[in-house]
Amino acid sequence: MILINLLPHREAARKRRKETFFVTLGAAALLGGLICGAVYVWYQAQISSQQSKNVFLQNEIKKLEIQIKDVATLQGEIAALRARQQAVEDLQADRNMPVHLLNELVKQLPDGVYVNSMKQEGATVSLLGVAQSNERVSELLRNLANNSTWLVKPELIEITAASITLSPRDQRRVSNFSIKTQLRKPVDITKAAASAASAAAPAPSASAASAAKKI
Repeated sequence: MILINLLPHREAARKRRKETFFVTLGAAALLGGLICGAVYVWYQAQISSQQSKNVFLQNEIKKLEIQIKDVATLQGEIAALRARQQAVEDLQADRNMPVHLLNELVKQLPDGVYVNSMKQEGATVSLLGVAQSNERVSELLRNLANNSTWLVKPELIEITAASITLSPRDQRRVSNFSIKTQLRKPVDITKAAASAASAAAPAPSASAASAAKKI
């Protein structure tokens, strides 16, 4: 017996395919939405985490800036204290310099040379005086240049001839002079003495060096 299907099976099959397509499309859209939502949530979590880290870093940077300011303030205070300490040390070291200056002048003034006035400006000492002759002035310059510990770099500013009256019948020719010299500080003298001592220290002889090698 032959069975003949008179129902519109093509339309039914087309309808089933269409329904399957829409169901698949809806499932794909739903899956895509879930994936997008998961990615969005993950990115939001990463952004929130990074923002938290940024806030933490900003707070730490502010703390460090405050600490840096405190350190800079402390460094300024330390520098000021060191400057005060150095000033006190300089005052203590320089308080005996007038005594050393007068003692040095007494030592270095040759016979026939007299100082009328003396002026000190910083390390520069100006001397005005009278000498029996130009040779006496030259001797004073040599003494200050070669024999003086506290006075160095003497410079003759002016020398003029003059005469003085010792009595109505005794007039003598003299030389008025002006000299500038430098007064050394105690710290410079200490350094120079240390350098001289190290330079004068005897070096080990060749025999001693060879004996040390043999040992």
